[in-house]
Amino acid sequence: MRKHYIYLGLIAVLSAGAFLFAHPFLAKEEPQDSELVVEENIEPQDRELLVTIEPGQTFSVVSQGAGLSYQLMSAILSAAGDVYDLSRIRAGQELKFYFDPQDDSFKKMIYPISTLEELFVFYDEEGELLAQREKIDYQIKIRTVEGSIDSSLYQSALDQELDIRAIIELAEIFAWTVDFGMGIRAGDTYKFIFEERYRDGKYIMPGRVLAAKFVNDGRIVEGYYYLTRDEASGEEKIGYYHPDGASVQKLFLKSPVAYKYISSGYTTGPRYIAAFQAYTSSHMAIDYAAPLGTPVSSVGNGTVIFAGWNRSGYGNFISIRHNETFTTNYAHLQKIHVKTGQRVSQGDTIGTVGSTGYSTGPHLHYEMVKNGSKINPLTIELPSDKSVPPDKLEDFQQSILSWQEQLN
Repeated sequence: MRKHYIYLGLIAVLSAGAFLFAHPFLAKEEPQDSELVVEENIEPQDRELLVTIEPGQTFSVVSQGAGLSYQLMSAILSAAGDVYDLSRIRAGQELKFYFDPQDDSFKKMIYPISTLEELFVFYDEEGELLAQREKIDYQIKIRTVEGSIDSSLYQSALDQELDIRAIIELAEIFAWTVDFGMGIRAGDTYKFIFEERYRDGKYIMPGRVLAAKFVNDGRIVEGYYYLTRDEASGEEKIGYYHPDGASVQKLFLKSPVAYKYISSGYTTGPRYIAAFQAYTSSHMAIDYAAPLGTPVSSVGNGTVIFAGWNRSGYGNFISIRHNETFTTNYAHLQKIHVKTGQRVSQGDTIGTVGSTGYSTGPHLHYEMVKNGSKINPLTIELPSDKSVPPDKLEDFQQSILSWQEQLN
């Protein structure tokens, strides 16, 4: 029995010694923690080439400078033809060309048609060139600005380091209600809510004005953005309305006189008047033939800035300033019924048809001036004066509640 215990003891000692001897080697064989290496297949990026269009450059010149062949340039023009005419590219805009990183072959082109749309020209899966217009997806932030006017709305905006395009948009929308040029008074206040548009985190431009409030010489004017749809055409119509649903923007009368016919249309070239053996530089107006003495009406609300004899061939002449944007002129009148400085309303009789000055017969010579330049009164797109449709009025008034709370 004693020998048996001795053998067991020797076996235990030998086992322990073997373990201690082998332990350093065993420790070396234990697996060690190691970082997991994942190989990612990162595709090389397309080469991007930005070209700023210089004055006088055509698409063919720009594409040639970008390294495109004549055949490819022609193919792009052809593919884009039904979508956008690339002969209309504008100086100052940027054309973006993208090329394959491996063989430097053309892949696509992007051109900004406007601040809202871009033209894309690219190869489809079958290798054919396609062109399409796509809306620019801006990130929108809402901003509220308010201030007091000391000299002008423009200067007040500059003092606040506001993007001047936002204040111009505001003035155009409310030009039919507030005369920002001559009607502003020191101490007038304003507050408006508008969009700021960002792309890839970078500020690009102001967006829509959503709501605005003016206190003009003690008179409160509010306007709110609202989108309606024409039931007949299905076309969406953007408008700005007072809280009661009436349009902020007012339409001019279609014609200032009840006429028989248009005796002379709008032209921009020189014209010879045989009866007076004289040339006029152009005829940027509409002549309405009508009997002597036919009443002539102001096409819109405004202030008479001239009423009297004009020495440049217009004869008896009236000029009415409607707002900071529009002025209308009425010439060859027989009689004048208003005075300089007088306020007139849309439809007021301001004079009668005559044949004074360089005129060969009774007619009204009617001019419309926008931002200092004469335009064709028959083709100008004017804002609608329609109110919110009765069946949409409740929805409109509900939709502007939050804007009203912020403005007031």
